[in-house]
Amino acid sequence: MDTESGSVHVVDDIVYDMIASLNEYSKSSDIRTVVDGDDIKAVPYGVIKDYLKDRLPAYDESEIAEAYEEVAYLIEDESLFTDDLYEDYISDYTNRETVVKALCLHIAHDCNLACKYCFAGEGEYHGERALMSYEVGKKALDLLVRESKGRKNLEVDFFGGEPLMNFEVVKQLVEYGRSIEEANNKKFRFTLTTNGMLLDDEILEFANKEMGNLVLSIDGRQEIHDLMRPRRGGQGSYETIVPKFIKAAKSRGQMNYYVRGTYTYNNLDFSEDVKHLAELGFEQISVEPVVAPPSESYAIKEEDVPILCEQYDILAKYLLDRRKRGKGVNFFHFMIDLSGGPCAYKRLSGCGSGCEYLAVAPNGDLYPCHQFVGMPDFLMGNVDSGVTNTKLRDKFKMCNVYSKEECKSCFAKLYCSGGCAANAYNFTGDINGVYDIGCALQRKRVECAIMMKAATAK
Repeated sequence: MDTESGSVHVVDDIVYDMIASLNEYSKSSDIRTVVDGDDIKAVPYGVIKDYLKDRLPAYDESEIAEAYEEVAYLIEDESLFTDDLYEDYISDYTNRETVVKALCLHIAHDCNLACKYCFAGEGEYHGERALMSYEVGKKALDLLVRESKGRKNLEVDFFGGEPLMNFEVVKQLVEYGRSIEEANNKKFRFTLTTNGMLLDDEILEFANKEMGNLVLSIDGRQEIHDLMRPRRGGQGSYETIVPKFIKAAKSRGQMNYYVRGTYTYNNLDFSEDVKHLAELGFEQISVEPVVAPPSESYAIKEEDVPILCEQYDILAKYLLDRRKRGKGVNFFHFMIDLSGGPCAYKRLSGCGSGCEYLAVAPNGDLYPCHQFVGMPDFLMGNVDSGVTNTKLRDKFKMCNVYSKEECKSCFAKLYCSGGCAANAYNFTGDINGVYDIGCALQRKRVECAIMMKAATAK
């Protein structure tokens, strides 16, 4: 993969070996030259012939010359060894007008489960149990309409804790949102994230009518799920939620939902949990690594990374096999668009937390995202005054792959966007830091996603 252009090349052995050799060459000499004004040309074969012959002894000279001709074409086409086009311009993008596009409404700081890895502390978020009032939620939607400027399509996620513990307010806010769409030339896309314990036919009917997406929390196999996601009394929750989730997925035509799980040290063989969910009939699956301090017994440690990378390889091959058998499953972290997708600036600037995306606590306080809620240093304002901590907002606007030295040379930067600011802060004390374990796993996911695309390319 050529990082800067995003081009992916499926090549034979000699070209693969040659590109590796040319990569080393490029570190000390320019492999690209400019001729005829701005035209790009590869270094002539005669200049580099001896270098390649020394490093590719398994191939004869005619093979090397022919392969280099192919590589030279790609260089001149600017789809291989491409220069970084964006670093000089990213500051212009970060200085853009702030347009808020999405809110995460913490509709309930309370929960009926006691998940062991919950960053929200069983829903309390460093504070007391609370439910968002309709009045606060209404002000939040008004804020979003106001701060979204001319943008029409807006995202609102009902989050918790467990948002169904405050379902009446969810319904009221959806009704209010729909009532103000036309007059303000807006369109709300609502999402509901739930652990499923309170999900019933009435709620599902409402969700299927009003929710653009439904996120259903389940960790996989029963023994894993019940270990990490027990009820308050310690009983398991798997048997209660699975029939409900199967019904929900079918009722939505296997679209516009995700079963979303977390894997930990207790299931380093997490590919088995993805397989389990697929075999239950779910076609939209997201299972991702826990983020926890090393002191926790379930935390993932650096020595676990090779095992987890192997698991991603196993999973990629399993999903390819299912696809060939006509039983394809979308695994969220293997979904990658190599032909288009979001604009490059968006890819480089990340999720937009703290500027384009805000979280709203039950009392109306604003935070950069759900993982910062309740942390005094990250209070940005409230639904009455709007964002008043503009210094913090500007810091988040400047958080991108060029603000992180480790990201600049990473092949995955256009697909990772610099990683999670909250994870970086929790592990390094700086939103511009790097969470090394997360980076290693993200690179592997991108690698597997590209492999799957290449394997199915015509």
